[in-house]
Amino acid sequence: MSKKNDLARRKRQHEFELQREKKDKELKEKKLQAKKNKMKVDGGAKKKKGSSGFQVGKKKVKTKTKLTSLAKAKAAQAMELDQ
Repeated sequence: MSKKNDLARRKRQHEFELQREKKDKELKEKKLQAKKNKMKVDGGAKKKKGSSGFQVGKKKVKTKTKLTSLAKAKAAQAMELDQ
């Protein structure tokens, strides 16, 4: 009988694989639990930053523009000239 086909060896290998799978499963559960707890603590304080536009091809199209103080002054000056 070959070494690989030895019954005792196969049993030991099977037990080892079961233990390893169990250990991996527990580790994954632990990490997931830690991640959930972290999300609960940090989730409320963080606010997702909204994008200021959307992308068309390689160019970004802005949907909302904020006027700088210089731009506001220029706009106010132009409005005064119109009246």
